[in-house]
Amino acid sequence: MKKFILNGKNLNVYNSVSIVNGNIPITVSSSAKAKVVKSRRLVEKWIEREEIVYGINTGFGEFKDVVISKEQTETLQRNLILSHSSGIGEIIPDNVVRLMMLFRINSLIHGHSGVRLELINFLVSFFNAGLIPQIPQQGSVGCSGDLAPLAHLASTFLGEGKIKFKGKVLNSSDALKRAGLKPFVLNSKEGLALINGTQMMCGFLCVSLHDAVYLSKIADIAGAVTVEATRSTNTAYDSRIQKIRPHKGQIDTAVNLRSLLKQSEVIKSHADCGKVQDAYSIRCIPQVHGAVKDAINYCTNVLNVEINSVTDNPLIFVDSKEHLEGGNFHGEPLALASDFLKIAVAELGSISERRTARLVDGSLSGLPRFLVKDGGLNSGFMIAQYTAASLVSENKVLSHPASVDSIPTSANQEDHNSMGSIASRKCYEVVNNVKNILAIEFLCGTQALEFLKPLKAGKGVEKAKELMRKKVKYLKKDDLMSDLIEKTKEILYYSDFVNKVEEVTGKLR
Repeated sequence: MKKFILNGKNLNVYNSVSIVNGNIPITVSSSAKAKVVKSRRLVEKWIEREEIVYGINTGFGEFKDVVISKEQTETLQRNLILSHSSGIGEIIPDNVVRLMMLFRINSLIHGHSGVRLELINFLVSFFNAGLIPQIPQQGSVGCSGDLAPLAHLASTFLGEGKIKFKGKVLNSSDALKRAGLKPFVLNSKEGLALINGTQMMCGFLCVSLHDAVYLSKIADIAGAVTVEATRSTNTAYDSRIQKIRPHKGQIDTAVNLRSLLKQSEVIKSHADCGKVQDAYSIRCIPQVHGAVKDAINYCTNVLNVEINSVTDNPLIFVDSKEHLEGGNFHGEPLALASDFLKIAVAELGSISERRTARLVDGSLSGLPRFLVKDGGLNSGFMIAQYTAASLVSENKVLSHPASVDSIPTSANQEDHNSMGSIASRKCYEVVNNVKNILAIEFLCGTQALEFLKPLKAGKGVEKAKELMRKKVKYLKKDDLMSDLIEKTKEILYYSDFVNKVEEVTGKLR
């Protein structure tokens, strides 16, 4: 398999997820390796001259003024990793952990961190071997980087903690041995360089953004299904309306809806019904879904900058032979982006649930109550809407911004923290909740279309229903609803569903 060559500047949300999900091996460009070597030579000169440099021959945080001898360098770095490995809670998902490793390597190879090339080579071998450190999610305040999670990551390089290897969780020393690696011995600056960074925040946000882009298309498809099922008008999606309020996301969503609804017999059948306009959850799909698309684009730009940046401290500048102490580890950009994204994606779920509520309410939709025959004997999709409502309510709690909070740490040396780690983890939860909410709308919407036969919906909607019916049949009588929701999720998210819909609609935006 061809290796992806990292140079410190060429990662983005999409190729990063592809590398991790596709188990694509990585290597480092020769130019980046040369920068690492030059940076390390300068650090070693400072050490030889016994020049006092924070994190190289001093303690950390409040212990910044404690000078450490050359003889204690290795002990200092190991102690740093072990003491900072103080996380608790559930284990971070495998794909997020691998993104953390990828992004940390990409940051270190800029040549501003002062680590040895031997460490870079070890990290690349570790990543390519498929070793997955077991890292607790909780414990980071999102400033000085994700100290606790990254310390847990680094501890496995030393043979401490746990690693998942080939599906089994092992002691790190055993996993390293099975992968043909030995525990790494850290030298000056290297422990600090491994844990001063924003990579956990980046990992969670990267997965959330990647999924959110896909969700925005699923939301448009599910919305179009509901438009047809509720016999709503497509007038609100006219290009002239969007043109005079030209937000890109709004324009793109309206284009998607027009493509999905094209050649609809259902819409033609009620063209002269006298109904003037529809409820906001249907009429305002371009405005709501479009605003979410714009938020996704903004957050993607923030993350693309971050994953190609240097985020530790102090930073080494070879040309001027200086070390500068700064705050690139502060997670504020990611905290704000994560809060923004989770609020935006939660809105996709909120408006979707309102459309589901209309589908199951016979007085609003004109369809059989709860979308099932023999109502009373059958409850149909009644409680599926409850589930969607529950998830929407949960998202309201999860969407409370974490970035507005700050608790001082390290004896008030670190007196403003971003809480971006909390924001990014909650963003990940919101995205997963919305996957279920949209699956419920799609499940209900495709059921509703059955009552409009023999009329056909738009070609994009018909294709979506056809794909659905391969695994989930029309519900004639009550069945285990959670299974139907899960099967719908498999159709929407674990197959090439969108690609197949795009075969008839053209590329969705």
